Amino acid sequence: MSGPERSGGAAHHEHRVELRRPERSGGRMSSTGKPETPETPETPETPETAAAPRSRRRTVPANAVIAVLLALLGFALVVQFKAGNSDAELASARPEDLVRILSDLDSQQDRLRHEINDLEETRRQLDSGAQSRDAALAEARKRADELGILAGTLPAEGPGLEIGFTPGTERIKSETILDAVEELRGAGAEAMQVNGANGAAARIVASTYFVDGDNNRLVVDGSDLTAPYTIMVIGGPDTMRTALNIPGGVVDSVRQHGGTVSLREADPVRVTALHNAGELKYAKPA
Repeated sequence: MSGPERSGGAAHHEHRVELRRPERSGGRMSSTGKPETPETPETPETPETAAAPRSRRRTVPANAVIAVLLALLGFALVVQFKAGNSDAELASARPEDLVRILSDLDSQQDRLRHEINDLEETRRQLDSGAQSRDAALAEARKRADELGILAGTLPAEGPGLEIGFTPGTERIKSETILDAVEELRGAGAEAMQVNGANGAAARIVASTYFVDGDNNRLVVDGSDLTAPYTIMVIGGPDTMRTALNIPGGVVDSVRQHGGTVSLREADPVRVTALHNAGELKYAKPA
């Protein structure tokens, strides 16, 4: 009976049998007992595959530019084709057709010239009308100012005289002032007012009246004036001075009653008193 073989015994061949686990087609098992899906190996990135998206992004603008250029080229070809057709039509037209076309063009040109002339004439009329309207308006304003000065409703200034009436032993009567006003009007006076020593003033117009008041006062259009009186008058100074100094005139009349008349030329003379013109009840423009 042989004992166990020892390592130091006779050499013999050991046959080792390796037990391998059978491979399953489902792959490895996960911890949950389910087969794990085998991972797909990643394809390595190459320069060609990395440049593909960028090339696609560049392709879109390039295509758009090409499309625009093609559209412009097509438009140019169409225009050139139409122009060529027009030239070809004119070249192949009959002489009478060409004469008719030329006549139509001449007629159209004449019509356009007439329209231009009409528009220019209309513009001239409008310009002339505007100038005439402005001139008429300026003239109307000037006339209104003149009428306002004559009616005493507007103040006025200009060259003229300041005429002082100082009483002597006798008072200055209202008829003396009225005579002086009439002489001044006859000498071309354009605006007048009479001032009293008490500061009262009255504008002298066509309807102004003069009355002798109490206490040697002068009543002018309802205003009481005290002596001495001063007439402010706008007009030609030399002509008015001559009219007042005629023999037997206003200056002589005042001196005969002991009074004095002073004449002083001034420029400007300011007539600032205004006449309160009432509304007309009966008179109207004819």
